[in-house]
Amino acid sequence: MASYLRPAELPDALAALALGVVEDRPRVIVAGATDHFPGRVGRRRDEEILDVSGLAGLSEIRESDDGWWIPAGATWTDLLEHPLPPCFDGLRAAAKTVGGLQIQNRGTIVGNLCNASPAADGFPNLLALDAVVELASVRATRRVAAGAFVTGNRATVRAPDELVTGVFVPDPEAAPGHTASSTFSKLGSRAYLVISIAMVAVVLVRDAAGRIASARIAVGACSEVARRLTDLEIELAGQPLALGIGRTVRAEHLAPLKPIDDVRATAAYRLRAADVLVRRALEELAS
Repeated sequence: MASYLRPAELPDALAALALGVVEDRPRVIVAGATDHFPGRVGRRRDEEILDVSGLAGLSEIRESDDGWWIPAGATWTDLLEHPLPPCFDGLRAAAKTVGGLQIQNRGTIVGNLCNASPAADGFPNLLALDAVVELASVRATRRVAAGAFVTGNRATVRAPDELVTGVFVPDPEAAPGHTASSTFSKLGSRAYLVISIAMVAVVLVRDAAGRIASARIAVGACSEVARRLTDLEIELAGQPLALGIGRTVRAEHLAPLKPIDDVRATAAYRLRAADVLVRRALEELAS
């Protein structure tokens, strides 16, 4: 018989996950459950549910000397309402596109990450922010770069007895005189409640002379997993951040992308859309 648990303390949640593995009844983890339940409409499921939305200490976004901690229970609304620097502008823009207000009030950033959809709006931004994912179990706690956490469509490195407790975002302005800015844009078939055809997240760090100290550019919905455009990032480093920077983008920079044909767009259209979105994002930050 299926069961539902909503523990109040992290050790109890981890113990439940460990027991589920021992009994060969791994628990399905939910927080806002905004993806979980809609995906099961009309299908009866015998599942062991672990609801982590009540865990103490896993809802408040916190700043430290070297970055920011986004815990597992932080919702998209929490992100929008918390005072954050411009390097988060892209992730905050993505937050406004995730469903309607009800979804933003319940859905979590970490849940969006763990769902590992190729069209997840949060993941390209976390990639561009060099985010690190923290996983806890009764065995140990470990940290994994966001780029290594998602391994495929709906697939991650999380073990069945592990819980993602949060995401750490390092401060991109750690060097003296450096300032960071970011943006996010996506293309869909309508203006609201959109599943992306292509999306782009960009974080640029500018030095005191106005040159690009580092660039992080991630494209989503154009591969099984969102991809960084590392060759483009390398080429942008050292260039003045000025209008016309979008002309740096060339076809070979998009080589990491492997778009598919589906009901929303052809692979060729996705690739062209990604090219345009990257150019526009760079020009936006230059302006």
